[in-house]
Amino acid sequence: MATKMPKVPVVIVGMGWVGGIIAAELSKQGVKVVGLERGKPRDTKDYYMVHDELRYASRYDLMQDLSKETVTFRNTDKVAAVPMREYGSFLLGEGLGGSSIHWNGQTYRFLPYDFEIYSKTVERYGKQKIPDGMTIQDWGITYDQLEPYFDKFEKLAGISGDPDQNPMVGKRSNPFPTKAMVKTPVLKLFEDATKKLGYHPYMMPSANLSEQYTNPDGITRAACQYCGYCERFGCEYGAKADAVVTVLPIAQKSGNFELRSYSNVIQVLNDGKKASGVVYVNTVTGEQFEQPADVVIMASYVFNNIKLLLTSKLGKPYDPASGKGVIGKNYCYQTNGGSATGFFDDKEFNLFAGAGSLGMEIPDFNGDNFDHSSLNFLHGAGIRISQTGQRPIATNSVPKGTPAWGKDFKQKSLKYANSVLAVSPQGSSLPWKHHYVDLDPTYKDAYGLPLPRITFDFEEQDRQMIKFVSGKAAEIMKEMNPTSIGSSDQLGPYNIVPYQSTHNTGGVIMGSDPSTSAVNSYLQMWDAENVFVVGASAFAHNSGYNPTGTVGALAYRAVEGIAKYLKQGGMVV
Repeated sequence: MATKMPKVPVVIVGMGWVGGIIAAELSKQGVKVVGLERGKPRDTKDYYMVHDELRYASRYDLMQDLSKETVTFRNTDKVAAVPMREYGSFLLGEGLGGSSIHWNGQTYRFLPYDFEIYSKTVERYGKQKIPDGMTIQDWGITYDQLEPYFDKFEKLAGISGDPDQNPMVGKRSNPFPTKAMVKTPVLKLFEDATKKLGYHPYMMPSANLSEQYTNPDGITRAACQYCGYCERFGCEYGAKADAVVTVLPIAQKSGNFELRSYSNVIQVLNDGKKASGVVYVNTVTGEQFEQPADVVIMASYVFNNIKLLLTSKLGKPYDPASGKGVIGKNYCYQTNGGSATGFFDDKEFNLFAGAGSLGMEIPDFNGDNFDHSSLNFLHGAGIRISQTGQRPIATNSVPKGTPAWGKDFKQKSLKYANSVLAVSPQGSSLPWKHHYVDLDPTYKDAYGLPLPRITFDFEEQDRQMIKFVSGKAAEIMKEMNPTSIGSSDQLGPYNIVPYQSTHNTGGVIMGSDPSTSAVNSYLQMWDAENVFVVGASAFAHNSGYNPTGTVGALAYRAVEGIAKYLKQGGMVV
């Protein structure tokens, strides 16, 4: 029997970027908020002088315990799904701050094309350009409508960048809050090569601060030290923006916010039309609690948002056979491949130094920035070079033909430790009728709930895109004049074993039509007006850019909708 807690206006499930933003903004407005986080509390002091690659990068200290909760995966519905028992393709954060603690800080805005992808594709190329089975749709919001919220998130995080460098993005109302990061010799080499080829290189927008910065809430953070320990690590300097060093302190000092760590939500209580609260388990004692609330905010990672809706019987489950239903629909990922790796016998680059979003990119082949009329794919990829810090355990790139072990391998590993660079495409992932997330009929988590089951594979669309952009990456690397180049234009089936990116999206997608979307443009559920499902689960597809900037913008817009709902009720449109 669950212990019933006093009712509150708002309960938030998950305290990462999304939960932290919503908690801070609502609590500043005087709204009482309870935040539930299944993991432990955290602070920057937890990371002081802990540059431990084995603990964090190899043994995943900041990640979810897969022995308790994980996902299952299959490429098609013709095969049985099996659980992800070890980390590979993506990493699921756990604890206060969620994935914001272990991200790299690469903070882009999705393109205007992304938000109106169906309309703009049909307008330019006609309906016949969209392959059978591809389920792209407009998001129910435009870039211009979302731009003020992008601006707000960038000011919160102190995003570093140079708006004058990139002519192929949506218009900005303000410049970046801080200047671009240091342009290292690696980035200068890429810049010179791409400019010679007629492309438009720009510094990667960065949540790693280029200089000390005080945000509009009065939070001051120090500049990045370029230590090279960003992804999979917490930032000891607070230079990398995360929920713990930006929004959560604001919520906590408001007097209107209560954080409950070790609190794993297992059910959203509802009558099919509205939610009345949530049930959660104290992961230390095993006790169950019921938290009644006027509004339930689901702000956890993509898979948990989908799972909780399905197990709580909220919304219409997606049926891939008929294409009807919405919960679990349009699961997308990121299409990475086609990198060109250059080995330099005559140059060293000090690659041990770096930052998670120290990089340079060209936008020329992303979105619809180039003509697709004669191409057999849609969208595209950002093509980039990064200097994130080469750490000793994970880094030992060697030229093709080098033995995988022995004297020659060791010699080449040492020789090229600071002399190997990669130009890498990061491609979009577009939705298909047969890509989705549902509940696994066999496997359950530690609480007896079905695991989320992913059905996903790369398509011919993805293979053709990678074949195209890999040629551009190789062209750029050749212009950088390495001694030798290794590259491939082939993309095989999706494999959940090797790491690729933690850019999972979709499943609770936004839109203007309740029959094809789960939430409206404020991320309010069509089927339960007092439930807001916020995060990358709302993406109707994934762009060639990293998702966090767009997640942050949508969270700020959701706050407006939640505040309106608390005052007037009903659907916020």
